[in-house]
Amino acid sequence: MLDIECFSFLNRALENELSPLVIMASNRGMSRIRGTKFRSPHGLPVDLLDRVLIVSTKPYTAEEIQQIVEIRCQEEDTQLTAEATAVLTTMAQQTTLRYALNIISTAQILARKRKVEKVDLDDLRRAYSYFMDEKRSVEWLKMQQGSLVFDEINQGDEDDPMSG
Repeated sequence: MLDIECFSFLNRALENELSPLVIMASNRGMSRIRGTKFRSPHGLPVDLLDRVLIVSTKPYTAEEIQQIVEIRCQEEDTQLTAEATAVLTTMAQQTTLRYALNIISTAQILARKRKVEKVDLDDLRRAYSYFMDEKRSVEWLKMQQGSLVFDEINQGDEDDPMSG
């Protein structure tokens, strides 16, 4: 949400001998440049827009996620069964890639504890039960609503010796 003064500062900084590398993210289409009456793509002034490299992003496909999981397993020296790889790929699509990749190391420890070479579905299920992704965490908080410590403070005001 930069305004015209910020863009002027960035333009001057980019003209400097030791110019910085500026990375901006935007999901705005044609919009008004703050501080002006002009509209332009991404709300950027045209003189700055001429200097940018626009990199379009998109979600990973299932095949790309599977390749990333396999590369991560190679880096962590972990072997997965084919079913475990498929489950991790699906898990990454439904939660986040970071969450699914972090499950690998926990599942590997569980597999070692069972003295097996490959991580299988049982190891993934146990690792999945130990850590919550964002969606499950939000659901748990909603279920716990009203029973958390902070709610007890409001209910117990008459028992509070400091209240008078």
